[in-house]
Amino acid sequence: MSSDARATAVDADLPAAAAEIFVADIAADMAPVSQPARQAPVVLRLVNVGKCYHMYDKPQDRLKQAFMRWRGKKYYRDFWALRDVNLEVRRGEAIGIVGRNGSGKSTLLQIIAGTLAATTGSVEIAGRVAALLELGSGFNPEFTGRENVYLNAAVLGFSKAEVDAKFAAIVEFADIDEFIDQPVKTYSSGMMVRLAFAVQVQVEPDVLIVDEALAVGDALFQKRCYQRLDELRSKGVTLLFVSHDQESVRTLCDRAILLDHGKPVANGASGDVLLAYRKLLHEEEKRYFAGAIKARTGDSLGTSKPNEKATSNTTAVRLRSVRDASFGDLDAEVVRVTVQDANGAPISYVTSGDAMRICVRVAVRKQLTRVNVALRIRNKQGVKICSWGTFSQDLAALARGEDDIFWRRVFEPGDEFEVTFVFDCTLGTDLYEVQAAVVEELDLSYMSQRIVHWRDEAAFFQVAVQRPDELTVREHPSRNFFGGVCDLRMHATVRADVDMRAEDAR
Repeated sequence: MSSDARATAVDADLPAAAAEIFVADIAADMAPVSQPARQAPVVLRLVNVGKCYHMYDKPQDRLKQAFMRWRGKKYYRDFWALRDVNLEVRRGEAIGIVGRNGSGKSTLLQIIAGTLAATTGSVEIAGRVAALLELGSGFNPEFTGRENVYLNAAVLGFSKAEVDAKFAAIVEFADIDEFIDQPVKTYSSGMMVRLAFAVQVQVEPDVLIVDEALAVGDALFQKRCYQRLDELRSKGVTLLFVSHDQESVRTLCDRAILLDHGKPVANGASGDVLLAYRKLLHEEEKRYFAGAIKARTGDSLGTSKPNEKATSNTTAVRLRSVRDASFGDLDAEVVRVTVQDANGAPISYVTSGDAMRICVRVAVRKQLTRVNVALRIRNKQGVKICSWGTFSQDLAALARGEDDIFWRRVFEPGDEFEVTFVFDCTLGTDLYEVQAAVVEELDLSYMSQRIVHWRDEAAFFQVAVQRPDELTVREHPSRNFFGGVCDLRMHATVRADVDMRAEDAR
């Protein structure tokens, strides 16, 4: 979402001075990311790139094709793993590549890395490419870790003297110093990926390709990897990043590409592409459940039953009301989301420490039960701050033995209701996006869900942390002065040195 659009969405209730500061803050935050990328030189260009494989039904057909091709007969079927990919990447950009398994992500990266030849199109690369495509790629299992470091670096075009200068840093980053002279075949998967990643990032290539490799490492190693990737980007290294972790793609990448069955179906800002990806996953899940239900009952998902009170204008409502930033089956719809103060007045500016409310109004189109109305709050960097819903509250009520829970209510077509989420705002200074959803929780596991309606960018609000003064402390005792993402409500206690000596003596 552009800075102008975001400012328009939130500054209606702000004082003029606050709105001016707010817009300036958004512009300052966004400019460094996008402006250099437009001016930087192109380091990677793909034009109509495709990869086709020949699929043989029987082993003997392969032999027939080898000897009978001169007759013009084909004993194979064409399978396009990748088709019509056009991409231009500039120096210092980070591009995320997302899609379901088998969508062509790894094939694309292998073509860019030069380990796989494209069937059609052209690939132009300016500079050295380092690729971490799969676990243990480029490693000889019989060689030691030390020997594999020099082997990998040599493949990347580095001399022995250059590797000698960086070897200590590579071993330190991989954190396997006591095993560096052991054969790689004795390494665990985590040790292997740490060493492989350390080699690729320490040699500082012009283009770095990472394909799901970081998922193998532990949390501490992943943190160090992301820090190193940020450092490389600041030095102008271009990053191509494949991951199923949407939050990593959102926060690490400027742009993203969505592949589906080998074809690019979305290309743009990472947040927009990830929304398209979630829509695609929802449609795939919907088709899966439709097939499962049809196989068991002979009826397809969503088919109206004779006694169901379906409204006659359901289709019209669906076509009219669904925005680009929403998706779902639309058996119910999130029609309005408002951010309010403690008294119910609409606001878009909150002081950290104050009470606030988020109200979600839902219109029901088909009979529903097992409903969870949920919120997700993200900051402007795309980091998920909190996810919570009525089902979270219901699970706690069930654990206490209560019977009256929201999840068991039945809603009929034409019903409308509003859920109000009340909380004390403990967030740090930033712009926040509210996502709202109506979800059918099929059981009590929180793992089996059907998205009825999901809305991104349902509302926005700005939070500011106020410096304490005599008036603020007296009138708003809940407000704390802090830095960071959220207020942990910390308190400090001080013990006198004499008391500590007395305790030590005891």
